[in-house]
Amino acid sequence: MQVTVNEESLQLTPGTSLQGMLAQLQQDKPGVAVALNQQVVARSQWSQITLNGGDQITLFHAIAGG
Repeated sequence: MQVTVNEESLQLTPGTSLQGMLAQLQQDKPGVAVALNQQVVARSQWSQITLNGGDQITLFHAIAGG
């Protein structure tokens, strides 16, 4: 199945969880936030959400500064 991550197409195995996709992309780390179809998803929900073809995922990275 195909999803879009930060405006780039990504092919995934059907049934892949949000957590699984992030692990595959090596983005399952502190400082990362995720929006799925324009809704922010709590980190505690990542493993419970199964992605579907056509989903739009946006990854955000926290940046320290002042």
